[in-house]
Amino acid sequence: MSTQISEIEQEQLLEKLEIFKIHGRDKRRRKILRIIGKFFPARFLSLDVLKKYLEEKIFPRLGRKPFSILYVHTGVQRSENFPGISALRAIYDAIPVNVRDNLQEVYFLHPGLQSRLFLATCGRFLFSGGLYGKLRYISRVDYLWEHVRRNEIEMPEFVYDHDDDLEYRPMMDYGQESDHAGAAVDSPVSSFSMRCIS
Repeated sequence: MSTQISEIEQEQLLEKLEIFKIHGRDKRRRKILRIIGKFFPARFLSLDVLKKYLEEKIFPRLGRKPFSILYVHTGVQRSENFPGISALRAIYDAIPVNVRDNLQEVYFLHPGLQSRLFLATCGRFLFSGGLYGKLRYISRVDYLWEHVRRNEIEMPEFVYDHDDDLEYRPMMDYGQESDHAGAAVDSPVSSFSMRCIS
């Protein structure tokens, strides 16, 4: 990750985009930390600012009770909004042990073939402490409602649009067809980030 904007602007970017939001509950009444991967400003965000933001704004609000993570992978592109493997590992290592122990489930919405293959081969080694065993792949939003209370979670419209694409182009689910058409949608990261820089 390379820092191209000030720390204050990076913090403002995280707040504005609501990448990390404690929002809703799952069917077992656990709080949910919703993470929208598409909004992650990997090119503009330093690892130190991200860790500080999580330590100050997110982890304290989770409290000492069990919680779940809903990670929305829809629209994540390696060159735009993927922080990189070493950054993911550093973020995971920075999570306080009491917070990590309270994490019960990770709902991974719209995993691509590459994500599944990577986690299947490296997940157990990359994330110690049993995180890999808490991972639940969710291929469609409708399947998410089996685990999460529907009326308590807001999803960006592009998530539902991706589900519609999967209905008409099911081979996208298995990595045998590209989803580049969905990637052409303008990301709010780019427009906000460019204003911060100029």
